[in-house]
Amino acid sequence: MSFFDKLTAAIDSNDSLLCVGLDPVLEQMPNRYRSGDSQWMTDLLRWNLNVISETYRYVCCYKPNIAFYEALGPAGMELLRQTLSSIPNEIPVILDAKRGDIGSTAAAYAKACFDLPNVDAVTASPYLGRDSVDAFTAYKGKAVFVLCHTSNPSAGDLQTLLVDGRPLYLHVAEQAVTWSPNVGLVVGATYPGAVRDVRAIAPDAWFLVPGIGAQGGDIERTVAAGLCGNGQGLIISASRGVTQAEDHKTAARQFREAINQARRQVASA
Repeated sequence: MSFFDKLTAAIDSNDSLLCVGLDPVLEQMPNRYRSGDSQWMTDLLRWNLNVISETYRYVCCYKPNIAFYEALGPAGMELLRQTLSSIPNEIPVILDAKRGDIGSTAAAYAKACFDLPNVDAVTASPYLGRDSVDAFTAYKGKAVFVLCHTSNPSAGDLQTLLVDGRPLYLHVAEQAVTWSPNVGLVVGATYPGAVRDVRAIAPDAWFLVPGIGAQGGDIERTVAAGLCGNGQGLIISASRGVTQAEDHKTAARQFREAINQARRQVASA
């Protein structure tokens, strides 16, 4: 089953456009997961597994950011493998890796990402052009989410520079969706105007939308700007707002319901 088939099945089954990021930071681990000894990997794994077990009925996918695992060395990569292996098979996984290179290096990055268990999609940078993404789209059934307009404060340093009278991120959107039917776009919820403008350029593309929750992105404005006519097209990501919540299940359910309320408002408008 392809990533997008798996995604739409999860959306329908869980009535959800919510994606939960699995980004364990030792210093931010809730106290209830701290064992008080040196077994930090066991504690982090228990944290991740509890988040998954309490939220999998409320999400359409999970998104671990590989940087947090790589920073922990070999034990961190084992933590990632065990986390990925624990995600139910029916829930797709986007590995947030933001890779970007060419030739044999891109092929090595793609293999490293897709050889990990249960990884269905990956994020990638478009800065080097199409051949930096081809190595990923060559994997049958896998998807790539190309960075378009990101959620960080300095995104505009480069992404909004005018090229032939239009912001660069619109050129990225226009070109990237022609590279493969398995390409989606990363568009941050902290810039709902960009979400709207990219949707006009790429009416049928799937958007991975970070920035909800801790980063302050507005759910209603994001959904209104980017929802497709079929009520889908958005994968709205929240990480700390769920993983650091006292009750992961309640937090995920509340995010899902807020997103669905915004979907209903768009449908009735």
